Amino acid sequence: MTSVGIIGDGAAGLTAAVALARRGFDVTVIGRGFKNTNSYLAQAGIALPILDGDSLRAHFIDTVRAGKYLNDEEVVWNVLGKATEVYDFLSSIGLEFETNETEGGHSFHRVFTIRNETGKHMAKLLFMAAREAGVNFVEGFAEELAVREGRTYGVFLDGEILKFDATVIATGGFAGLFKYTAGSPLAIGLLIGDGVMKGAPARDLEFVQFHPTGYLGKDGVKLISEAVRGAGAKLVTEDGERFVNELSTRDIVARAIYMQMQNGKRVYLDTRSIEDFKKRFPQIYAFLRKDGIDPSKDLIPVAPIAHYTIGGIAVDLWYRTNVKGLYAIGEAASNGFHGANRLASNSLLECIVSGLEVARMIVREKPRLGEVPEVPYTFDSLGDINSLRELLWEHVGIVRTAEGLKAGLEKLEGIEADERLKLLARGVLECALAREESRGAHYREDFLVMRKEFERPSFFDGGCRL
Repeated sequence: MTSVGIIGDGAAGLTAAVALARRGFDVTVIGRGFKNTNSYLAQAGIALPILDGDSLRAHFIDTVRAGKYLNDEEVVWNVLGKATEVYDFLSSIGLEFETNETEGGHSFHRVFTIRNETGKHMAKLLFMAAREAGVNFVEGFAEELAVREGRTYGVFLDGEILKFDATVIATGGFAGLFKYTAGSPLAIGLLIGDGVMKGAPARDLEFVQFHPTGYLGKDGVKLISEAVRGAGAKLVTEDGERFVNELSTRDIVARAIYMQMQNGKRVYLDTRSIEDFKKRFPQIYAFLRKDGIDPSKDLIPVAPIAHYTIGGIAVDLWYRTNVKGLYAIGEAASNGFHGANRLASNSLLECIVSGLEVARMIVREKPRLGEVPEVPYTFDSLGDINSLRELLWEHVGIVRTAEGLKAGLEKLEGIEADERLKLLARGVLECALAREESRGAHYREDFLVMRKEFERPSFFDGGCRL
């Protein structure tokens, strides 16, 4: 029986686990619990172009427009074309959506949601389905990939190798390497950097999406879903001035807020016109009321935060990496679906599609481990992650310049942290420096427009190739 190790227990990893276990594979999921994943924290929903009046073509156009024409069109058609399969799969595990919302960049109300805490319900049911299918769960921290001579043999956990015929990275992105993020602090991209170091290049690392409406509360950074703006909330300055179309794509809205803040103005989300806020957004209502804010009466202070990393380990249409036996899915992977800027709620769609697709590929390939050679174990400690977070926030944030990026690269050398994390951070800085244009989530103050010669992806294998 083929054994598969899946590192990460978010939506992508659990989907792959369910799909493989249902086919009789021996599946082990290594993680810290599905409640500690970004999938669980996902508020708004999943974009599915399956309603009357909508179309694949309309969703395709919205996705490519948001991605500023850097998307791999074949990948976009492939993912969107599996929307009905995704809906059927989620229905098979008992997920029932409540309503449909419109979010920034969408031309149709195609975002399927459950009380704007969709991820919570989806992750719980995926976990239960995986348990029922016989998936093995191991709680722990996967320290590094066991790779030798271009072949993956499993992962190291507490210094011991867990051997698998196929290994799937589903650890999420690396927004946790930025100082301000509402995502899981565990999402630091360690195995993305590890993959690069061991022969699996990364793609499009410079494209980091900042969510416009982060909320810095008493219990840390929280997220106020884009669906709140879709329900009619307005962005205003302390003077009451509205300054942006709230339903523009995230890069535009986040930058507009940032510019107001740079000019010394505070920015607020005005939700006073939304009826039944508590019922429609219970999770958001709860943390706001805990801080003494009544969204029916008070303005909510907001600021952009690091939210989603579009770049990740480069994979093909079927989520294979350059390393034999190694696959990557969800936010950990990058194959051009999102282009330069992710369209809202396309992320959960990608998670489910990539989980189902990688399962099919593993079934077809039926990888076999063979004799396992001696694989070196090198992990020591993660080191000074907080300094990396400060550096990335300061030097490769919402607005970038050559001067700031070069200064970040110099500072990086002096930080004592895991070399794989430093390699990943260097990849973000170097690819942002090499892309001398502004496109989507990558904004260069010294190169303000999109340039045709940069309408192509970047790859990082220790050096940035554009």
